[in-house]
Amino acid sequence: MKRRIIVGAVLALMGGVPVAQAQRIDAYKDPATVAEGKLIYDGACASCHGTNLEGQPNWRQPGPDGKLPAPPHDVTGHTWHHSDEHLFAITKHGTAALVGGDYQTDMRGFDDELTDAQIKAVLAYIKSTWPAEVQERHSAMSR
Repeated sequence: MKRRIIVGAVLALMGGVPVAQAQRIDAYKDPATVAEGKLIYDGACASCHGTNLEGQPNWRQPGPDGKLPAPPHDVTGHTWHHSDEHLFAITKHGTAALVGGDYQTDMRGFDDELTDAQIKAVLAYIKSTWPAEVQERHSAMSR
């Protein structure tokens, strides 16, 4: 039920575009896309999520400001537990736009800073760092 709500919110935010088809992250094996994604990640994401995708300390517990720290994007985190469409929507629109309510985080949307192709490149870079079995599980979830 929760996934349907999130997917519905994503579709509404994207003007009814079929997100699952439009936002697949397929280029994680393409060296040029992964290299571009790493450059963008280093400039836009690493300051919070870490240069090695390690996230911030105690990322599962709210900090003194009540906000959740940035999670890791390596295999130790939960990024790979989310579908392509969900990861794309969070990156593009920010967590609050999808979750709403009292969920506190600094994760803003990058829709005014990055193109859809750049967001996909960042996600391809992140996915390229996961072990093959995790990549396969994530791809199967995102179909």
